[in-house]
Amino acid sequence: MSSATFVFRMAWREARAEGRRLALLAAAVATGVSALVAIDSFTANLQESVRHQAQALLGADLSFSSRKPFSPRTRALLDTLAAPPQGATASLTNFPGMAYVPRTAGTRLVQVSAVEGAYPFYGAIQTAPARAWAELQSGRHAVVDPVLLTALNARVGDTLALGEGRFEITGTLVNLAGDVGIRTALGPRVFVPATYLAETKLLRFGAQAQYEAYVKLPAGRSAQAIATRYRPILPSEQIRIHTVADDRQDLNDMLTRLARYLGLVALIALLLGGIGVGSAVVVFVRRKLETIAVLRCLGASAGQVFLVYLVQAVALGLAGSVVGAALGVLAQQALPGLLRGLLPVDVRMALSWRAVALGVGMGAWVAVAFALLPLASIRLVSPLAALRRTYQPAPAPHDRWRDAAAIALAASVVALAALQVGSWRTGAIFSAAIGASLALLWLASWALVRGVRRWSRAAWPYVWRQGLANLYRPGNQTVAVVLAVGFGAFLLSTLFLVQHNLLRGLEVTGGAERPNLLLLDIQTDQVSQIERELRSRNLPFHPPVPIVPMRILSVKDRPVARLLADTSGAQRGERSNAWAFRREYRSTYRDSLVPSERVTAGRWWQPGASASARGGAAGVSDTTVPVSVENGLAKELGIGLGDEIVWDVQGRSIVSRVANLREVDWARFEPNFFVVFAPGALEQAPQMFVTLTRIDDPGTRGRLQRALAERYANITTVDLSLVQQTLERLVERVTLAIRFMALFSLVTGALVLVGAIATSRLQRIREAVLLKALGATRRQLRRIALAEYLCLGLLSSGTAIVLASAAGWGLARYFFEGTFWLPLLELGGLAAAIVALTVAVGLWSSREVLKMTPLEALRAE
Repeated sequence: MSSATFVFRMAWREARAEGRRLALLAAAVATGVSALVAIDSFTANLQESVRHQAQALLGADLSFSSRKPFSPRTRALLDTLAAPPQGATASLTNFPGMAYVPRTAGTRLVQVSAVEGAYPFYGAIQTAPARAWAELQSGRHAVVDPVLLTALNARVGDTLALGEGRFEITGTLVNLAGDVGIRTALGPRVFVPATYLAETKLLRFGAQAQYEAYVKLPAGRSAQAIATRYRPILPSEQIRIHTVADDRQDLNDMLTRLARYLGLVALIALLLGGIGVGSAVVVFVRRKLETIAVLRCLGASAGQVFLVYLVQAVALGLAGSVVGAALGVLAQQALPGLLRGLLPVDVRMALSWRAVALGVGMGAWVAVAFALLPLASIRLVSPLAALRRTYQPAPAPHDRWRDAAAIALAASVVALAALQVGSWRTGAIFSAAIGASLALLWLASWALVRGVRRWSRAAWPYVWRQGLANLYRPGNQTVAVVLAVGFGAFLLSTLFLVQHNLLRGLEVTGGAERPNLLLLDIQTDQVSQIERELRSRNLPFHPPVPIVPMRILSVKDRPVARLLADTSGAQRGERSNAWAFRREYRSTYRDSLVPSERVTAGRWWQPGASASARGGAAGVSDTTVPVSVENGLAKELGIGLGDEIVWDVQGRSIVSRVANLREVDWARFEPNFFVVFAPGALEQAPQMFVTLTRIDDPGTRGRLQRALAERYANITTVDLSLVQQTLERLVERVTLAIRFMALFSLVTGALVLVGAIATSRLQRIREAVLLKALGATRRQLRRIALAEYLCLGLLSSGTAIVLASAAGWGLARYFFEGTFWLPLLELGGLAAAIVALTVAVGLWSSREVLKMTPLEALRAE
């Protein structure tokens, strides 16, 4: 018999004898592979959908966008590019506004888009009825999000009031390419003809509008070449240009990044399966020592015996991976539903053979990598072990094969993580975090074993002493259970804490003093009227906060036009900070800090020590004014304490110097600003105001919004409670997708738990037989098992909660840059659920041991 034939025949015989136990471990690998295949296949389908739908998402060959109306120079360029007869242009003017239906009660903040031209040139906007979009610009028509009809108790055919304009609702949106939930977080979409935009009188001073122009190019002209030519010129006019290729790349980068990090969560499930394989092989090798020794006595070499069990590990990984790949193809069907409202494209599901092949390969790779380390000890089994059961070989002082297996395992984890995220650095960081978490869980299990052995007391009830003693018996599964269950619990707990803190930061309903209604764009002559309106209704009136629109002219004596024209950073692949120079800033002035901010560098100015206004045509000071800049913006602008910034405030220049830097809690629904000026420089400049109030009753809040919309068309009111609910839904939807992947980890942990119990079955049967022979009842054996698994569950969940609390604090503090709250009650419930799962799985897997009689066990021996 050839060496290869012997290896495969022995591997097959051994596998048949241990089929049920190996099937459990294959299932653990299959769960991880199914998660990976689902994510990778979904990513491939997502990229393909973006490739096919990118032009429909943009709706044109080129788009131009700006925060201010296009200049005559830009309009001339648009006309030149869209030369007839094949070329054409269209435009959208987007801005927020208050909408209501005169026939019904209530009002709603909406996102208005005034359409001019045959937009979109590619793709189609689906409406009900179908003709509504084609007829939109033929009169005073409006096509609205169906959510608006529900909110206003309206129907198609009603009159919609936008400012002082009136439009007939002629249809509702069915499908709008590229529309995602976050885009409508502040209000439903409303489309009206641009011809009647002036009638609304909503675009007054300070209105936040986005101007977009779309170009269909004549045949033969390259959109990318045009964008490359004009990009260095357009930033001076604060205009951004996009092509289909740009949007496709941006979407691919964003969506692939999301999918890759979901894939990391899936990879954790696969690594947990690998841990299960490794721990099972350890016990498996212990049980097969006599068989291995007999094979050595019969002439099999150490290498041949090693290959027998290595072939089993490879077959185990392949079988589990193939099953997992099939399950992953089915599981990917659920992901579009979980991410509905967050994806800008309609994902078309198709089988990705690359994802399947990658998942099968990674599953087999993980199974072999984790099995190699315990299998290396097979080479040290002596033939003498077949003759003397008590024989123990002298430990080798240094085994290079075990060292090589350990290095291969560590390198495999790093390589798998790097392959999943496309970055060796991120893969190494991820692997280090995984290793640290597993090391702490292992340390906790080691401490448990040592502690129970040392501090066990004879005064404790027998069943508890025996159950705790099982934690350190020969062939125990303590480490495997704590690693598997603890890591799955750690992942789920961390995700829960991150979600809890994100939503806690957005909360506006707690506390009687927190405002929940924001009033924007109040003109100077309307401040006293709004105050009277609120006080007449016995509502709190917070001091109005002034807002002065402005743009940056220069930073540290470098004009913005020159800074925007500098593309050297983009050519090196650095992230662009052009937005910080191009945007319109809405700044304020005051002499004190607010609760949502704190100074991190420099000192806040003292009241009365600010610059004095000295007039000027626009009422803007000609002196150098102290300003406070938010930390993130200061980093983008490349400025620090003492640096100079020159601003354009409605045509007049104002020179400022950075007096301090601030950290701002943007999650709080309060008037927060990038830049705050010292008093005395902007008081006479053209400005508007924002104020807040609190109205606990939703009906009263809605009636006030309706009254303000009817009397002051330009004022926008934002119901912060409604915004909070919308953002919560979006955060919860993202979290749901991540939890969907995290559940694979918990399922894998449960399978590894079952596998660990199954591999120690022989040892537990012997103990149960002995206890039954000594008079133990089935009820006592069940209580012994309960004590063991209750202790394992408590340790796993307790350690996981501690690790998750540390990880959640780090993510909340440094990644999301917010505050951290520890929800003890909710975490206690999660820990209890994990303990219950551990106990339930442990007792269920032990039922065969509990049923076996001493005579059956002795005959089996």
